[in-house]
Amino acid sequence: MARIFDVVEYPSEMVDEIVHRFPETGVADLRLGSQVIVRESQAAVFFRDGRALDVLGPGRHTISTANVPLLTGLLGKLFGDRTPFTAEVYYVSMREFADRKWGTPQPIIVRNTGMGLGVALLQGFGTYSFQVNDPQQFITQIVGQLGGFRTSDIENRLRTMLLSRLQDVLGETTATNNVLDLIGLTDELGAAVRAKSQDDFLAIGLLLKSFYIGNLKPSDKSAKELREMGMLDMQTYTQLQAADAMRDAAQNPSGGAGLTAGIGAGMGVGNVLAGSLSNLSQPQQSQTQPTPAPSASIMPDVMTPSEAAGFLKVSEEDVIAAITAGELKARKIGSAFRLTKEALQEYLNG
Repeated sequence: MARIFDVVEYPSEMVDEIVHRFPETGVADLRLGSQVIVRESQAAVFFRDGRALDVLGPGRHTISTANVPLLTGLLGKLFGDRTPFTAEVYYVSMREFADRKWGTPQPIIVRNTGMGLGVALLQGFGTYSFQVNDPQQFITQIVGQLGGFRTSDIENRLRTMLLSRLQDVLGETTATNNVLDLIGLTDELGAAVRAKSQDDFLAIGLLLKSFYIGNLKPSDKSAKELREMGMLDMQTYTQLQAADAMRDAAQNPSGGAGLTAGIGAGMGVGNVLAGSLSNLSQPQQSQTQPTPAPSASIMPDVMTPSEAAGFLKVSEEDVIAAITAGELKARKIGSAFRLTKEALQEYLNG
């Protein structure tokens, strides 16, 4: 037999809890005259048979047909209007849930007119805050019959909504601004995302209070990611990989001879890169023209795998795979491979 509750309350600060169902399982037997206590930062929503009866604000409420008018048609006269009736009470936190984190799990591709390749990958992170705007709608749309609902249960959905709108805003903004301009427009971008996201939040009974962009910058691995997305041809990718190799050589943690060798190889790569990048603005040769074979006269004496890949017209991964399999001779200095011109010619000659 269900217990009859004369007093219903949930004395919790609900720090990370948005909704708490009373009772958590089953239903409660209430009656006219029972007391419902609602804290200052709460709202209480009555449900019976899956139907919302009413929403009570902060204070002490005595259940009656006056403050829960929809009870009138549900209660009979069998026990002098003190008939026990089953219901659920959902306590909803009305406080602002601030300092929620968001970030870009994958870079967002944007136009970068007049600079570099004309496109860029951006990554960003920041904070946002929200609060329940319509308790009844939020329970109906999101919570359902769950015994409780915490911020962690909905944060993935909210972040997805925000990132979708951020991508829209960046797409619109980069039509007239390059990436360098965007970095100085974080306040304007944040306000635009908040405005675009508001209807999405209101549709589920929430209010987006703030959206801040803490940092917005180009991705550290733009060349690799652009290639994986199918937006770089092999020639351009090889050129950018050469630049990465020069950077990695300069950061070689082994120091000593390894560092010196890395810097020396990096200078060679820099010369190749300078020549390669100067060709980016020139029209590509027709695919019907034969590709000339690698010429030993333009090969440096020592090469990185990425530079060798440029001569072989393959990916750096293919070169490293050949080295690992023992098919291509190379020497490992610190954490990096170096190949000689002779070793590459020997490999080509079979």
